[in-house]
Amino acid sequence: MAMLEIKDLEVYYGVIQAIKGISFEVNEGEIISLIGANGAGKTTILHTVTGLLSPKKGSIIFEGKDITKTPAHKIVSLGMAHVPEGRRVFAEMSVYQNLKMGAYTRSDKGEIEQMLEKVYKRFPRLEERKNQLAGTLSGGEQQMLAMGRALMSNPRIILMDEPSMGLSPILVNEIFDIIQSVSEAGTTVLLVEQNAKKALAIADRAYVLETGRIVMSGDAKDLMNDDSIKKAYLGE
Repeated sequence: MAMLEIKDLEVYYGVIQAIKGISFEVNEGEIISLIGANGAGKTTILHTVTGLLSPKKGSIIFEGKDITKTPAHKIVSLGMAHVPEGRRVFAEMSVYQNLKMGAYTRSDKGEIEQMLEKVYKRFPRLEERKNQLAGTLSGGEQQMLAMGRALMSNPRIILMDEPSMGLSPILVNEIFDIIQSVSEAGTTVLLVEQNAKKALAIADRAYVLETGRIVMSGDAKDLMNDDSIKKAYLGE
């Protein structure tokens, strides 16, 4: 059974249909990548899965449970975390306070401290800057903070929206290394990413979106070698 199953999903913004009956699944332990041009519907899918948008039709099944109508804050406590596009850190709060916010669904102080230690180990720069206001961090550091904050809820699956956006090539490599290490440590990853080459390089499987529809799917390595994908998304 798939960890996350999306069935016949339709999402509208007013009268405009953004998602047109898509179905896909994410198995435990996988990195799944959604690729496509701007406006293809990738972010809309993540917002719908995490309860920020309501679908008109279709269902979202997470670990055997229908969460289609579950509010966003309850979805977090079920074991799903979302790293939003644009990072969305709390600029006026310290790094430490931002991380603590990520654990708001948890009550065991000992467990929260353990998670904090794990996050600091993965992101040493966050520990160095724990008392610094999040708004004063560089773009790369804010991305690390957004990822660290999501990991504080100890999620079973983490949804990441454009983690490399606006970052220098060196930092992009670092962020993708971190995504791989998060996966290797046992967290399933659903990744939306404009940098298709990088996304396909670390993904197990991928789905290609065009104007709200899945037009192609398969093993990430196969897609990487597909001529139409190379031409459309890899600049080759």
